[in-house]
Amino acid sequence: MPGAAVEVRSVSRWFHLGAEDIFAVRDVSMNVRPGEFLAVIGRSGSGKTTLLNLIAGLDRPTEGEITIDGRRVDQMSEHELNELRRHKLGFIFQSFGLLPLLSAQENVELPLRIAGFSRAERTKRTRRVLDLVGLGRRAEHRPYELSGGEQQRVAIARALATDPALMLADEPTGELDSATATAIFTLLKDIARGEGITIITSTHDRLVMEMADRIEELVDGHLAGVGGAEVWRHVQARDHSPFAAPLPGHDGERTADTAVGATSDAPRLSSLVGADVAQFRRPEEEAATPAPSAPTPEQATPESAAGADRGGDDDRMRWAPPGRRE
Repeated sequence: MPGAAVEVRSVSRWFHLGAEDIFAVRDVSMNVRPGEFLAVIGRSGSGKTTLLNLIAGLDRPTEGEITIDGRRVDQMSEHELNELRRHKLGFIFQSFGLLPLLSAQENVELPLRIAGFSRAERTKRTRRVLDLVGLGRRAEHRPYELSGGEQQRVAIARALATDPALMLADEPTGELDSATATAIFTLLKDIARGEGITIITSTHDRLVMEMADRIEELVDGHLAGVGGAEVWRHVQARDHSPFAAPLPGHDGERTADTAVGATSDAPRLSSLVGADVAQFRRPEEEAATPAPSAPTPEQATPESAAGADRGGDDDRMRWAPPGRRE
């Protein structure tokens, strides 16, 4: 089945909280081409999950229109929505959503049972999609016997079992490490290319953004005014870590030479926390710094002279138990 075309036109979704309207999505419009791999990015609470739920028909917009291959999803009856999800739409959840008492094969086969496929067809499709995600030999294992990445692969296989034209993935790598997340989205991209499926995913993962055909950013329920490569350049320009950001009151741009703890920023950091900050030096600075000279006879005190006489014994006796100190 070829990928689905998705169109979102002036869609808003808000909720009433007392006398106030809370907007989850506000006036969003976008088109997704058949077979395209679209990544929707944004901070938590920006409306990504709400937008995916609206496209899937799990929620209905307060205003606007949503169409999949020309059919108005927002006007479908519950029966029509069920048919859409059974035959044309696959959904991947962040928490995998697998039934713990069923094997990988049974989890994948379940939507085929619900959709009314014959036993022979169910067996054929289940084997095909499990082989596609590289889990053919793990078909009889239950979720608790699989790693997080393998569980997500089962979830992908389940979403693929009905040969959907559109796959929606809500933060599918949110519970996975970077290496596994890369493998999962490489798999999704290969599926989008090889099977011709349209994929829309929400994500925080920069690795996913690199693989997507296009990126759209949601900010407080709005779509940002730029898209595609422009959004990616915007994301790349952001600081990767709060430790890379300049300290308050820093007028210049931070570089690796002025990282937290470096000599140039230590006085400013000290004034912020109200305490002295250790001055860290590079190896070359240490080599260039002369070692402190021994005190002259005029500067020597009885305590320093005694310490010099004892040498290393002074350090050992300092940490000895009280009964063994001299």
